[in-house]
Amino acid sequence: MFPVIGIVVLILLVFGGFAFTGGNLTPVLHALPHEMLIIGGAAVGSLIIGNSGADLKALAGGLGKVFKGPAYKKQDYLDCILLVSTLMKMMRTEGPVAVEPHIEEPKSSPIFQQYPKLLKDDTLVHLICDTLRLVVVSSGTLDPHAVEDVMDNALKNHRHHALKPAEGLQSLADALPALGIVAAVLGVVKTMGSIDKPPEILGAMIGSALVGTFLGVLLAYGLVGPFAARAKTVIESDAAIYHTVKQLIIASLHGHPQPLVIEAARSGVDHLNQPSFAEVFDGMRGR
Repeated sequence: MFPVIGIVVLILLVFGGFAFTGGNLTPVLHALPHEMLIIGGAAVGSLIIGNSGADLKALAGGLGKVFKGPAYKKQDYLDCILLVSTLMKMMRTEGPVAVEPHIEEPKSSPIFQQYPKLLKDDTLVHLICDTLRLVVVSSGTLDPHAVEDVMDNALKNHRHHALKPAEGLQSLADALPALGIVAAVLGVVKTMGSIDKPPEILGAMIGSALVGTFLGVLLAYGLVGPFAARAKTVIESDAAIYHTVKQLIIASLHGHPQPLVIEAARSGVDHLNQPSFAEVFDGMRGR
């Protein structure tokens, strides 16, 4: 909702402010479609040149995140804590082999099936299952620090790929002012070809050419740049749940008491999404 409101405010205040101060919007609006065609075409072309099909698909997904916002809310963090805590408790009380069916076939696991939203996140499921599989294979003798290193590497790799849409948008934002100049230069070339025209016609043509520069700067710093920053914020916000998984698993492998493990994971969640102490321990009753 806020990105839409921001776009409306941007357009109304920029163009409305121009008209309010006595500017004539007619030549601007007349030149806008042509300049947008050149700048937009150049922007799309540069994206196609510099990215693979998968990168372009991810870029579109990153743009969608700007409007959708973070995927995970308070209930999801609570569910994550309960899911991982249940598996770690089973491993501690029944042995590593007891969790093997759940981590080998998570989609068939009655534990995972209680949390369908989390089950749809392949990164989260793989992080849990691949890590616990190491523990199962080693019969619980792995050094927790070594497991932590493996998880840190997985999280680093995920972050590198997850941030590509935001980086792509930022690269586009950086290029747009120059692409606006390209459109403006073409407008000047067109104007120079009509140098014998009356001053009022030349003035209108030069004004149209300058719309290209204006549009490139506006799109870069008013839209695409903020989109890139917002996409990065949302991506990193969603990635926080993976660090909650790591905290639960590593603290459990260190042999800390379950209440301390859960509280450490809970307290590491952003206050907006942080489940209360009572919510977590009420959810753990009977598990």
